[in-house]
Amino acid sequence: MDANNLKNFLWQGRGLWSTTPVIAITVILIRFVGLLQGWEWGVFDQYVRWRPSQARDNRIVIVGIDEQDLDNLKQATITDQVLANFLNKLKARKPRAIGLDVYRNLPESPGTSELEQVFKSTPNLVGIEKVVGKNKYERVAPPPVLKSLGQVGANDLVVDSDNKVRRALMYYTNTETKETVYSFSLHLALRYLEKEGVRASKDFRLGKTKFIRFESNDGGYVHANAGGYQILMNYRGNNNYFDTVSMRDIMEDKVPAGWGRDRIILIGYTGESLKDSFFTPFSSELLSFSKQMSGVEIHANITSQIISAALENRYLFKTFSEPQEWVWIIFWSGVGAFLTWNLRLQNLFTFQRAIAVVVAGGTLLGSTYLAFLWGWWLPVVPPFLGLIGSVVAITAYIARTAGDIRKVFGRYLTDAVVANLLESPEGLKLGGERRQITIFTSDLRGFTATSERLQPEEVVKILNFYLECMADEITKYQGTIDEFMGDGILVLFGAPTARKDDAVRAVACGVAMQLAMVKVNAKMQEWGLPPLEMGIGINTGVVVVGNIGSEKRTKYGVVGSQVNLTYRIEGYTTGGQIIISESTFQEVESIVVIDSQTQVTPKGVQEPINVYKIAGIAGEYNLFLSPHHEELCTLPEPIPIEYSLVDGKDIGSSSFKGVLVRLSINEAEICFVSEEVQEPPCYLTNIKLNLYTPNQPGETGDIYAKVLEKPAQVGHFCIRFTAKPPEIISKFSNLIEQINSQNAQ
Repeated sequence: MDANNLKNFLWQGRGLWSTTPVIAITVILIRFVGLLQGWEWGVFDQYVRWRPSQARDNRIVIVGIDEQDLDNLKQATITDQVLANFLNKLKARKPRAIGLDVYRNLPESPGTSELEQVFKSTPNLVGIEKVVGKNKYERVAPPPVLKSLGQVGANDLVVDSDNKVRRALMYYTNTETKETVYSFSLHLALRYLEKEGVRASKDFRLGKTKFIRFESNDGGYVHANAGGYQILMNYRGNNNYFDTVSMRDIMEDKVPAGWGRDRIILIGYTGESLKDSFFTPFSSELLSFSKQMSGVEIHANITSQIISAALENRYLFKTFSEPQEWVWIIFWSGVGAFLTWNLRLQNLFTFQRAIAVVVAGGTLLGSTYLAFLWGWWLPVVPPFLGLIGSVVAITAYIARTAGDIRKVFGRYLTDAVVANLLESPEGLKLGGERRQITIFTSDLRGFTATSERLQPEEVVKILNFYLECMADEITKYQGTIDEFMGDGILVLFGAPTARKDDAVRAVACGVAMQLAMVKVNAKMQEWGLPPLEMGIGINTGVVVVGNIGSEKRTKYGVVGSQVNLTYRIEGYTTGGQIIISESTFQEVESIVVIDSQTQVTPKGVQEPINVYKIAGIAGEYNLFLSPHHEELCTLPEPIPIEYSLVDGKDIGSSSFKGVLVRLSINEAEICFVSEEVQEPPCYLTNIKLNLYTPNQPGETGDIYAKVLEKPAQVGHFCIRFTAKPPEIISKFSNLIEQINSQNAQ
């Protein structure tokens, strides 16, 4: 890619290159200070609740102690004697491990010796202690007997600042004593896995899974306390997911004999008043009160997570590294910028623009949710803010610059024209480039003469309506209106945006504009004004196109001989005609329908050229002019006239005698009677004529016409009127009506 192409590429995508990094860096900085952490936790919680229900893990069961159990015991706490009897009943069920999630550092009470004996005789029993705390008052010591046997685990839960448990502690190392304490859940899981032949390796690999340590900025966390060895929790399910029975059911032998065999039995408080419950991701249901999960159920989830990962390779949550998260945010900021920048040619608020943003946002949510189901916690809120931020930023930029664009370029046909003029870094500079385009010009026949007889306000009203109708058609065919010149229009096809079908669209536009004259003349009739006729000339050639003028006043336009040639070709038309040049014909030959072909020599052209009168265009547009045939009435008495040749805007000094022998509203046949005239005027010659009456010689008003290539006898030629005074129109209409009435009789 050369320097110019690179420059153009960078300029055309300036909205992407400028907006994407700015928005992304802004979002990253906002995230870095922790302002988005709560929202990201909220999305994580929602994804947890949206996950499909998972199969129950029957390897873990729970014995819940609630208020009714204490009522049945008729005591505020469980004595050592009751607990010893209770544990003996559970031992009899031959579980793989028993987890006692109940603090037992109470003073001696009846049955303490029996309980200590149970502790010593139950090698698969694990008790608890609280090891995390700023001082000894925030920590809870374990039962001494179990501590000495190495059957104690830390039951500390990691609670986020919104009071929810999303992380699990695997082990904790005391910074003062350097003692490492396994968590309660890990103790139980290891005892279960030992029976399966699975042991932990030095790099903390259990079976099929390596447990990756949580870092302070993983997932949606920002500067979180990552003390100890933590992992992100992968909950099995909501409250009451695990098979749970009450303490009284065990004591009263109401549980089936095989219940608990070869399983992990967890014992803990489940009653609400016993204050051992926590908020979890399942606690935020929109249409219900926040419900807490008992601590023993949370430990059951952690234990199940460790066992399932080791034996079944059930996924643990993974997260991007920080650089990867930055790339992820930059990517979605770029998506928002790309979509909005590519749709900048449309209005600011369109259905398509809204759909694009909704689809992009839905794709972000859908992709991150699917990734979540596969164990990846990807950022959602930061990239979503990047996406929306880019959309808003570029939309604001487009809105702000819209006024400047209009000031620079004036009124153009479409929004696409204005935007595409700026697709080059040189777009606003003076100068131009050589380019082949199709030039289109139209003009009303005889409107100047008509307008001289009207009030200025009426003239403006007519022109505004006419130009509005024509501009609508030009817009439809993606032409660029370069200039309105009174009742004339100069249109460019191929500038500033070149397309392969420029010539085809130009011809189709011409046919559509001629057909639209029906609407224009219906309005003229409504206003009580004479009908209008339009001629159109089309030419394809190389011109210089660009910004012309000065730094204070600039006009986008075209310069070159091909522009002049287009005006010459348009000058050959009569009302309702479309004439195209040879070069345009070669571009549209396969689909255009030709009415006639003529060879002409326009002023400034050395050799004769072929021009073609269009009858319609087939193919995609399929537009055709209505067939038109003028029936000339033979006049009972020829009308004397005097005519002069018109060259451009100049009327020749010589005048010639003749008579009108046949007549219609728009055409006439003339017999020239001047002795000095031997040949009729050439085809397409413009003439000015005046009527004379035998009894009252004198000028009755200027009539303008163009010589037609119609067969006529020797000494005769046919013309088509291009401008007639109102009195002449009235005179001809009455005369033709009289002749038709006489012929009808």
